[in-house]
Amino acid sequence: MLEMHWHTLLTIVALGVVTVVTRSFFLFSDRPWKLPHWAQRGLQYAPIAALAAVIVPEVVTTQGVLVDTWRDARLFAAAAGAAWFFWQRGVLGTIVVGMAVYLPLRLGLGW
Repeated sequence: MLEMHWHTLLTIVALGVVTVVTRSFFLFSDRPWKLPHWAQRGLQYAPIAALAAVIVPEVVTTQGVLVDTWRDARLFAAAAGAAWFFWQRGVLGTIVVGMAVYLPLRLGLGW
């Protein structure tokens, strides 16, 4: 069994307390509160920023190094999926088109 040091346990408990407090602090107030306009406007871009932060590195890097060849199925699949999304605005179609391009290139050609 793994040996747990007291500072490791203290760190886990402290992180748990911080998580609970920061996620529930709005319950402590009796009156409704409103975010400033600039914060509301900024939060509109949070989902796309988070998605880009996850997807873009996965598409353009391999093991932490930038892709150095055009023969990478991920590049073509991402381009096809983006084109479908801008044309039709459908998420399911974007996934289907991206995979329809990715799988033949990856499995068929070995890219």
